[in-house]
Amino acid sequence: MLSKTNLRILSKRTTKPFRIYTGKITSILDTTATSETKWGGFQLNVCINTQLEEFIMTKGIQAIKPLGFPWQTQDPFLFCAYHKDHYPKGNADLGPQASLAGRNIGQDFDPNQDWRMYHGQTVPGFPAHPHAGFETVTIVTEGLVDHSDSLGSAGRFGNGDVQWMTAGKGVQHAEMFPLLKQEENNPFELFQIWLNLPKASKKVEPHYKMLWAEEIPKVDHQDEAGKHTQITVYAGSLAGMQAPAPNPDSWAADPQNQVALYVIAMEPGATYTLPTLDERVPRSLFYYQGGTVTANGQQVASQNILEVDSREAVTLENGEKASYFLFMQGKPIGEPVATYGPFVANSNGELQQLFAEYQRTEFGGWPWDSHDVVHGPDRGRFALHADGTEEVKS
Repeated sequence: MLSKTNLRILSKRTTKPFRIYTGKITSILDTTATSETKWGGFQLNVCINTQLEEFIMTKGIQAIKPLGFPWQTQDPFLFCAYHKDHYPKGNADLGPQASLAGRNIGQDFDPNQDWRMYHGQTVPGFPAHPHAGFETVTIVTEGLVDHSDSLGSAGRFGNGDVQWMTAGKGVQHAEMFPLLKQEENNPFELFQIWLNLPKASKKVEPHYKMLWAEEIPKVDHQDEAGKHTQITVYAGSLAGMQAPAPNPDSWAADPQNQVALYVIAMEPGATYTLPTLDERVPRSLFYYQGGTVTANGQQVASQNILEVDSREAVTLENGEKASYFLFMQGKPIGEPVATYGPFVANSNGELQQLFAEYQRTEFGGWPWDSHDVVHGPDRGRFALHADGTEEVKS
């Protein structure tokens, strides 16, 4: 049984995640709580970890806490959804060459399965759904995503590509995961980061941009023992290397906001020190795969978040397994946040206006023949923009 003191701490600890998905909290005394949100015909079931934060006195380490789902982030980020799926061979419809019996089709989020259909009926993924008031930054390290939206844009990207989408005043899009390989398995890994927009940019025109893998810089750091750490720079800069520019209305577009997104891969036994800043900017390390790492003398197991002080040197000494981290940094927007499902505003009144706008306009409607569009078995990576221009990659 929790004491009154612990209950107060727990309530304070869970304020931020419960703001993201409002709804009935089934229990505050369990280690997890389920929040249910229904919108646009979909129901989101989100498991939110409510374990108490463990504050660490080690210099440079501000907090260590479990990852949970979705991953808890700091302002200006809203959250990060991480999808790791070991998809089997594909079939003629680009879905899994396996039985779907027993799966909760349309709501397949079972963490005990090796792979999930999510909201997909035939092909895994997320059929058409709306967003407004923020940005999605979708990093696909392995596998492919088929994009389509209410602006008429489309694309296929993955295996290191990033899609940066500013929802702004409102857009619908679909993200499907076609399983193109029929003779071998289709492994898949995706991070989708929700980056907030300040009030001044919440009503901007939607914008869709691709950051292709060939354009994204990688920093290879070799320590004194000859061990390597590779850092992929998706936003911001590192060691003199600059990521491709984000969307023009993004909070990340202003260098003064110090937004940075990296994936850090450390080989066993490698040592790497995070660069410092002259000012305090919130930064988090999401330790999503590996064994253990020592951070400034504090041993940390994988499946934890490290919140670190940007003004202090934090040295990571990796253990016996390769370790992988998502690094997120950015100055806070510092404005009120009101969220419900796919909509983000500054007040409940503005949320109601967004719902009314979506009901009236459907954010431009849906110009495609189906809500779960896939682009066929033969297309390579490409991006078709609303103005008719097309980028084609190998």
